[in-house]
Amino acid sequence: MLAPSRGRVLERALSSSSAAVTLPAFLVPAFQTQTAPPRRHLSSTPCRPSKLGRTPISIPPGVDLIVGEPWVKKDPTTYLRIPKRTVTVSGPLGKLNLDIPPYLKIDQDEVTRRATLSIEDRQIKQQMEMWGTTWAYINRHIIGVSEGHTAILRLVGVGYRATVEERPKKAQYEGQKFVCLKLGFTHPVEEPVPLGMKASTPQPTRILLEGINKEEVMSFAAQIRKWRRPEPYKGKGIFVNDETIKLKQKKIK
Repeated sequence: MLAPSRGRVLERALSSSSAAVTLPAFLVPAFQTQTAPPRRHLSSTPCRPSKLGRTPISIPPGVDLIVGEPWVKKDPTTYLRIPKRTVTVSGPLGKLNLDIPPYLKIDQDEVTRRATLSIEDRQIKQQMEMWGTTWAYINRHIIGVSEGHTAILRLVGVGYRATVEERPKKAQYEGQKFVCLKLGFTHPVEEPVPLGMKASTPQPTRILLEGINKEEVMSFAAQIRKWRRPEPYKGKGIFVNDETIKLKQKKIK
């Protein structure tokens, strides 16, 4: 292989000469242009529809699903104007709202009481992602306004107790109750119950949370759990629903 400067000089000399010039065999590969091999795609299968998104959602009797008109939402971070539509799910236990992007379409069949979701372009990744996500949110809201969501907390530990009491001086709204916990601290822990949610203690070591919004129910359960997270040596703590923990052996020095 020649140096870059010598190679350019030789190319100019060959281009300027009108007579045919033959190169030595060892110089021929240096002046040949190599073409890159064609890029092989990892997968040639077509885009498949979302398994959840293409499944019809059954609407039970007494539940109404209403899709509102498009409106524009301003992003507080990027200041972009994002079009949205509001889906209102109302039932015997309450009403919930969900904002969906405009490329999602909801078709309802009044006879079979089923709703089907579809998107505009299956080649766009964001639309494929939001297809199944929106389906899960709408189905969760339908279950919430018709049956409700629950969370059961188990208190495991010596002396751990829970009660639901009223604190009129600390209440943020009329009739608000507080979950009072005795978890081995020098003072009792009091957690206010959010609006629209119910809390009860069927047993001193059990807490039952009920609400129509699953996200709020599980968020309040996590807020109570943070006071005594389950530890792996004695198995004590606050467990949510079917939560378990694998015990470890004690550290022996």
